[in-house]
Amino acid sequence: MNFEAARIKMVDNQIRTTDVTSHSILSAFLSVPREEFVPAKMRDLAYIDADIELAGSAARRYLMEPSPLAKLLQLARISKSDVVLEIGCGTGYASALLSLIAGSVVALESDESLAATATETLARLGYDNVAVVTGDLEKGYAAEAPYDVIFINGAVETIPTALFEQLRDGGRLVAVEGFGNASHAKLYVRESGRTSERAAFNTAVKPLPGFRREKPFVF
Repeated sequence: MNFEAARIKMVDNQIRTTDVTSHSILSAFLSVPREEFVPAKMRDLAYIDADIELAGSAARRYLMEPSPLAKLLQLARISKSDVVLEIGCGTGYASALLSLIAGSVVALESDESLAATATETLARLGYDNVAVVTGDLEKGYAAEAPYDVIFINGAVETIPTALFEQLRDGGRLVAVEGFGNASHAKLYVRESGRTSERAAFNTAVKPLPGFRREKPFVF
């Protein structure tokens, strides 16, 4: 399997064709070896146009399909001066991409097995501006706040207030809200203590555990 050729085809056929034009993002996808972040038995399928289920997690977790991942990263308008919090880093693939386009990355993971895998892989490949931490995804990681960007790596039903409170003034949060084909990508911007939002595009990505709305009490 020629993984370098597969990466080029992924970028040309899956990412460029979906209105991703950011040079830094395209360059990151061409650089990061996606095959290093999937289960060993899936390496030859690392560049397919689909989500890939990750091994070692108690809950079902996935490596996001390349096209929506690239579009979400572009939506966040990340620069080399930004400090980014990634919610749900899995095995660290998006963390590696973020490390090339941001200044530093805090990669939060609730599953200790996945966090250990991400830590080992990112260190082995030299992505040394990423710190993998463990904790409740819905609480974020206040210890290193505030952040310029928060990227939620999976679909959610609702976004906890705690995450917005960890954005600095002018900070952006990018997430996919909803499940299945009814979901859509949103960009939130926090300014002067208030948060605005806009819907960007429709997409369908696998959900993160948690992030559910509380069901109303019924008499």
